[in-house]
Amino acid sequence: MTQWFAHNVLRLPELASKNGVGVDDLMVYVHLLMFALFIGWIIYFFYALYRFRQSRNPRADYAGVKNHASNYLELTVAAIEALLLIVIAVPLWARNESHFPPADKSTVIQIVAQQYAWNVRYPGPDGVFGREDMDLVSDTNVFGVDFNDPHSKDDIQTLNDIHCVVNKPVIIYVTSKDVIHSLKILAMRVEQDAIPGLRIPLWFIPDKIGRYQVNCAQLCGPGHSAMSGGFLIVQSQADFDKWIQSQSPATSSASFE
Repeated sequence: MTQWFAHNVLRLPELASKNGVGVDDLMVYVHLLMFALFIGWIIYFFYALYRFRQSRNPRADYAGVKNHASNYLELTVAAIEALLLIVIAVPLWARNESHFPPADKSTVIQIVAQQYAWNVRYPGPDGVFGREDMDLVSDTNVFGVDFNDPHSKDDIQTLNDIHCVVNKPVIIYVTSKDVIHSLKILAMRVEQDAIPGLRIPLWFIPDKIGRYQVNCAQLCGPGHSAMSGGFLIVQSQADFDKWIQSQSPATSSASFE
C-alpha cells in the first residue's frame, strides 16, 4: 500500500533497490502526518471563524480557553513524530550503517569525485584492489594506485559509469579529489557526501536491471550540473562479467579535466 501511495500519489522517482523501500515508507508516513495536520488545521480554522464570530461574541472574553484540548493535540502530534523517528527513521539509519554486507559477496567499488566527474575503480577479475599510496596521487592517478603491485595489473577504472550486478549487494567507498561533492543515486535511495581525505562507505542492493542517473547533491562549482552525467548500470551477473572482461586494465586514472 505504501509503495502504491509513494509512486502514484507522491510521484516519487523509480525505486530500484531493496533497501530503498524503508526510505519510501518513511516519506509516505511523514506526508500522511503532514496531510492530516493540514486538514485538521483547516477544519479548526473554519471552526474558529464560526465559533468566535462577532455576532455570537459581541464582547471580548478575557478568561480565554479553559480546557486543555489544544495541549493534548500538540502532545499527540509530538508523540507521532517521535514514533516516526524512533521506530522507523533511526532503525533504518542504524541498519544501513551497521549491517554492511560481506565484501566477498558484494560488488565493491571505489569512487573519487572531482570537478566535474566521477572516477570509478573496480578490483578486476582477481577480485583484489591493488595497493594505494596517497603519495602517488596526481592528476593522472587520482586513486594513488601503485601500478607496480601485481594486484593492480587487472584493476579497471572508468569515468562516470558505475557497473553492478542485480540482486547483489553493492559497497561503494566514496571520497573526493578537490571539494565536497555528494554521490546521490535517486533510484537506489542512497546519498553520501564525498569529502577530501575521507573514504566513506555506503551500500545498497539493486533489484532492477537498468540505467540510472547519478547526481551530485552538493553545489561543487560552476560546472556542478555536469556531475549528473554519471550513470549506474545494473546488469545480470553474466553481462557484468562480460563487461569486466571487455575492459582494459588501467595503467593510469582516466581523470577528467
